[in-house]
Amino acid sequence: MFEVAIIGGGPAGLTSAIYCARYGLKTVFFETFDPVSQLSLAGKIENYPGFEGSGMDLLDRMKQQALKAGAEGKVEKIEKILKKGENFVLIGENEYEAKAVIIATGGKHREAGVEGENAFIGKGVSYCATCDGNFFKGKRVIVYGSGKEAVSDAIYLHDLGCKVFLVSRSPLRVEKALLEEISKRRIETILNANLRKIEGSKRVEKVVVFLRDKKEELVLETDGIFIAIGMRPATELVAELGVERDSMGYIKVDKEQRTNVKGVFAAGDCCSNPLKQVVTACGDGAIAAFSAYRYLREQSGEI
Repeated sequence: MFEVAIIGGGPAGLTSAIYCARYGLKTVFFETFDPVSQLSLAGKIENYPGFEGSGMDLLDRMKQQALKAGAEGKVEKIEKILKKGENFVLIGENEYEAKAVIIATGGKHREAGVEGENAFIGKGVSYCATCDGNFFKGKRVIVYGSGKEAVSDAIYLHDLGCKVFLVSRSPLRVEKALLEEISKRRIETILNANLRKIEGSKRVEKVVVFLRDKKEELVLETDGIFIAIGMRPATELVAELGVERDSMGYIKVDKEQRTNVKGVFAAGDCCSNPLKQVVTACGDGAIAAFSAYRYLREQSGEI
């Protein structure tokens, strides 16, 4: 029996574990490689206050801090969560019981599924312009996508000082104001084009796209490619519990990271928050931990 079980070993989950353990709660966190924490894919972190280094290094430091605080860590995928009276049963390879649960399962940026993509992750392939854009100042980059995320990334990278090409699978699906911003900056846009291949030696050097209108391939030299075709939150786990999600699958939470199910909290990229960053995930995790602590005190009649 644990007082708090945290599903997820990314920055939100590990911050929750640190805080819960420091509150004196019997805490366990579950990490898994499906999906892997997006932080572990970041080759270099420069926008997390007080830290510069690889995402994996930052993640490991967070984990060691959680363990030192007294949380118990398990590498195990939780497949199902069931209600048992006032408590919860977590089912993976083994079964666990907890009085409160924090969901911090994160999400996964949608991959383009093309040749060379996985080989160059962290070597020119990125799924987060705000995370990695600073490394490409003054360089030539491609943004691949059709919606608001892609257009916003293209504008952001241009304003950082990148030479940006926006490659879209269709006409851009954004409001007029964003189209005007693209035009104002003279960002070159290639429409109705499918990404086919990413090539290079040690890092990304060029991409191959297929122009559907002309039915021909085009090779574009580039220092990096930002794939912005959406994100999938890893929230299927909470469906059976009746936790509310929005139309995109993100968990609905209030300002205290509470879900509609008593005793269930959520933090990080699996939530319907406006910014998917390490620093905001940590903030969510700290709030979720405090809310869980207060919930347990209320349940025990202490407050």
